[in-house]
Amino acid sequence: MRIKICGITQPQQSVAIASLGATALGFICVPNSPRYVNIQQIQAAVVPLPENIDKIGVFANTSITEIKQTVVESGLTSVQLHGNESPEFCSQLRQALPEIEIIKAFRIRSSEHLEQVAEYTNYIDTLLLDAYHPQHLGGTGQTLDWSMLQTFSPSCPWFLAGGLTPDNILDALNMLQPSGIDLSSGVEKAPGDKDLDQVAKLFVKLANIQ
Repeated sequence: MRIKICGITQPQQSVAIASLGATALGFICVPNSPRYVNIQQIQAAVVPLPENIDKIGVFANTSITEIKQTVVESGLTSVQLHGNESPEFCSQLRQALPEIEIIKAFRIRSSEHLEQVAEYTNYIDTLLLDAYHPQHLGGTGQTLDWSMLQTFSPSCPWFLAGGLTPDNILDALNMLQPSGIDLSSGVEKAPGDKDLDQVAKLFVKLANIQ
C-alpha cells in the first residue's frame, strides 16, 4: 500500500518522513494554500530524497504550461489535480507529460457524486478521494463517509484521503481497501509543519496490518 504524506514544506522533514516509511510525499503548488511551496522549495526538499520515493505536485485549475514547467524544474514524478479539471484536460496533460503519473482528486459529497469518477479512469493513473469542504480544496481534517465507499471498486488504483490520523487509520482500513492512503493535517503541528512523532505513530499503527 502506498503511504503519502502531503503538504511538505521543509526539506529536513521530507527526508525524515521518507526514512520513517512514507512511499510518497506531496507538495502543494496552489498559491493560496497555507502549505504552498514554490519551485525552489520543492527542489530543496526533493534533491536529498531516495529515488524510490514518489514526489507529487498538487495543482488546482492550473494551466498545462505551468504544470509542466513546475514538474520539469522541480523533479516531480507525479501530478495531482485537485481542482475542476475535465477528462479532456487530463488527456491533454497526459500528452504533455507522458512519463508522469496523473492523480485526479475528488472531494466526495455523496454516492451520486462518486459516480462521475468513472469518466476519468481512462485518462489518469490514480484516483484520490477526499472529503468535501465548500471553501477548501483539501487539508481540512474532515473525514469522508467511509461507508459509501465500501462498494467502490474503480478500474485504477486509488488513494483514501480526508481527515486520516494515526488514531483512525486502522478503523478506515478495516472498512476499506484503498491502494494508498494520504495524510496531511492529521500529522501536523500547524499547516506545513509536520509532527514527526505523529508520523512515527502512524507507521507503528500500519505495521499491525502490513
